[in-house]
Amino acid sequence: MGMNTQGRPTRMAENIQTGGYADTVSGSRGLDQAEPLIFERGNLEHCGVDLPEPRGTASRLGGLERQGQIGLPGLAEPETMRHYVRLSRKNYAIDLGLYPLGSCTMKHNPRLNEKIARLPGFADVHPLQPASTVQGAYELMGELAHWLMTLTNMPAVALSPKAGAHGEFCGMMAIRAKLDADGQTHRRRVLVPESAHGTNPATAVQCGFVCDEIPADKTGRVDMEAFKAKLGDDVAGIMLTNPNTCGLFERDIREIADLIHEAGGYFYCDGANFNAIVGRVRPGDLGVDAMHINLHKTFSTPHGGGGPGSGPTVLSDALAAFAPVPYVVKDGETWKMVEHAAEAEGEPFGRMAAFHGQMGMFTRALTYMMSHGSDGLKRVAEDAVLNANYILARLKHVMTPAFEGSCMHEALFDDRFLKDTGVSTLDFAKAMIDEGYHPMTMYFPLVVHGAMLIEPTETESKSGLDRFVDVLEALAMAAKSGESERFLAAPVHAPTKRLDETRAARQPVLRWTPDSGAAAAAE
Repeated sequence: MGMNTQGRPTRMAENIQTGGYADTVSGSRGLDQAEPLIFERGNLEHCGVDLPEPRGTASRLGGLERQGQIGLPGLAEPETMRHYVRLSRKNYAIDLGLYPLGSCTMKHNPRLNEKIARLPGFADVHPLQPASTVQGAYELMGELAHWLMTLTNMPAVALSPKAGAHGEFCGMMAIRAKLDADGQTHRRRVLVPESAHGTNPATAVQCGFVCDEIPADKTGRVDMEAFKAKLGDDVAGIMLTNPNTCGLFERDIREIADLIHEAGGYFYCDGANFNAIVGRVRPGDLGVDAMHINLHKTFSTPHGGGGPGSGPTVLSDALAAFAPVPYVVKDGETWKMVEHAAEAEGEPFGRMAAFHGQMGMFTRALTYMMSHGSDGLKRVAEDAVLNANYILARLKHVMTPAFEGSCMHEALFDDRFLKDTGVSTLDFAKAMIDEGYHPMTMYFPLVVHGAMLIEPTETESKSGLDRFVDVLEALAMAAKSGESERFLAAPVHAPTKRLDETRAARQPVLRWTPDSGAAAAAE
């Protein structure tokens, strides 16, 4: 079935019915080309190059010759190229415009990082090569580990976690290993603030813990009285994001760390928002015992599209002995990889991955660190916070900030400014698409009703921020002026119109079949 039967118009006939590009014969509009599925374009009975059957040559397939058509569309090379180029023009990307997703740090990736990652010896390194042939890669990993520990003031780091949630798993497994080694197997309750990332409670449960939620106070931070009331001899630790998901710094962070330690637990800090404090604050100084660091956020490696990610996890003195294998160490004038627990000095809780981690991410991250220097990394955090507060200051007269005062790296608004307008947070976001912007993070964090979370990052210029703010200001004024129909119809200029997103997510059509006339998901 074609994409049009999923509520996604791709051909002229369907566009006319759905309010798409019905004002042109081709279905295209200027340089925005209409493009059907490749199965709808191609001819299933032919391939791009038709060759005559070979003569006088015996088959070497041993009776495994194809007996019929395999259902792949046949397109010539120019047609195939145009298909994918046209599809690429429908993608929004950080190289196209400001990407305001909150809590995701979608910032510019310097091309220098990409150049270095593609150097011979890094781009084609293989994890099964002899150690003598990968000394440069080992040294790079050792150097990266050094700077991650320096920036966080932590004595150990595991490089092998593949992403943020994998890094969380690493930190919580280290905490569990430490508790078990100390005979504290009854400690299985983990405190999780209600503004936490969804992966936090999921990770805790996966590691065999139970979660106990801590409410937020009226300022959007941990309710200290509620936190103190939940401390007990069964508490394993706390999983807290700082700055938190509301874009606010937890002012009581030192007291939280001291209290959790006094109770016999450990402090896991979600490092997804490290970009807001890198070079300015060292988590180890705050009493943190474990923290993952998203190299694909803070240190600008490519982010999105399913990866690749990288989530190294730093550990405190209390947990360092339980760091997983493998890890690199300097052995005289050479480097080596400690692959097995029996070779390690401590008590590794196990192994996180088959091999050593994401070399491409390591290379990019270290390049980013070295090109910025310590002063540059500090400036990253300062400018990220400055840009978010600029957006907050410019929009607070027409939109409603979720909390009073300044913010850290992201500005959080709620939907009170849309009250009685007939326009919802979703409608507002869809109207942004018509203006050429990817929407901000919507309805998250869950503690804020109709949340709109904006993280501009440090890589946006003032002129770029002004253009973005002008659009949001105009949309807010339009909503308040009663132009609700404009929002309810949006997006009208995008190739894909508004869908039944809930149904599309719950009943996705993942395999193409010829049109049968039957109803499909999100029709």
